[in-house]
Amino acid sequence: MFKVATLNKISLEGLSILKDQYEITEDLGEAQAIIVRSADMHEMDLSENLLAIARAGAGVNNIPVEDCTDRGIVVFNTPGANANAVKELVLAGMIMSARNILPAVEWEKTLNDDVAKAVEKGKSQFSGEELMGKTLGVVGLGYIGVLVANAAEALGMKVVGYDPYLSLKAAHDLSPAVKLFDKLPEMLQGCDYVSIHTPVNKETTGMFDQEMLGNMKSKCVLLNFSRDKLVVAADLKKALEEKKLRYYVTDFPTDEIQGAPGILLLPHLGASTKESEDNCATMAVEEIMDFLENGNILNSVNYPTVQQSKWNVGPRIVVLHKNIPSMLGTMTSSLAGMGVNISHMINKSKDNYSCTLLDCDSDVDEEAVRKAFAVEGIISVRIIPKRA
Repeated sequence: MFKVATLNKISLEGLSILKDQYEITEDLGEAQAIIVRSADMHEMDLSENLLAIARAGAGVNNIPVEDCTDRGIVVFNTPGANANAVKELVLAGMIMSARNILPAVEWEKTLNDDVAKAVEKGKSQFSGEELMGKTLGVVGLGYIGVLVANAAEALGMKVVGYDPYLSLKAAHDLSPAVKLFDKLPEMLQGCDYVSIHTPVNKETTGMFDQEMLGNMKSKCVLLNFSRDKLVVAADLKKALEEKKLRYYVTDFPTDEIQGAPGILLLPHLGASTKESEDNCATMAVEEIMDFLENGNILNSVNYPTVQQSKWNVGPRIVVLHKNIPSMLGTMTSSLAGMGVNISHMINKSKDNYSCTLLDCDSDVDEEAVRKAFAVEGIISVRIIPKRA
């Protein structure tokens, strides 16, 4: 029986696909897997029983990924599961800023007498612009960025993009009308709207600082539906005060920008749709089940993708280890010394870490395997019994 714990409210539609050999537990200490949305796990004591964490969403900033990696805990996310929900909110953000909708609504609420007349007299102060013909720059062309770019192009906007790590899938899915730039500052100079869709890492943290904001076209609208740390708050407020930017639209309110003029704040609604929550939970559950039952890894942020078809002979040994020489030789020679034949093996690496799946022709002595594999560089060993 596998024990799965949940943090935050996880969609019941996703949890419903857990098989009979799974049980939801409130005891984090006994859980082999945790499904999480936004709960901060950095201060949590991670149990020795924990094998996997699945983030029902894309970002994993709330998970201590480095610590998990060193302990052999596979961290999954669900890329693309909430992409449509975020795309629609980005489009809404562009329309709200283009037509000055939020300040107009707040002004209308102040009217008490002869409202119709007051509206006709005062509405001109909120006169906006149409998106058709304007230029949108998309920074980061992953699942969400591609959807935003294609949708904006369909609305009649000119779309340009920047992504130094553009995947083959993204290049295939992206509208051919989207012009790609090699350098971000050059792209920014011609944009009326800029939408950020990049992950937060050492390279991207604070990427929109005073220097980068200075490259933007005057009166540009900056939209950030990725993470707040991509933008330097003090430099952003200065750009708004100096009218370099017309609006900053974001889904990530913080103390630094709360109440600042020219900023349209949404309370982190990007993935807050039933469809998105169902999709994310379903993908997270499927990832966990495939890993616990088969040792397969898909959509992990810290270990490589490893997909080996189901076996029907003997047990499968799942080994997480450092990506260093001699690892495979150590494993295969140890099993050979026990008289165990390997019917199939797959080894994949991601940066400094690897995963190896070893399918055996006969039963193995679990204690002997663990003892033989207890060498420097091997992080964890798990033996999945052969299927009945």
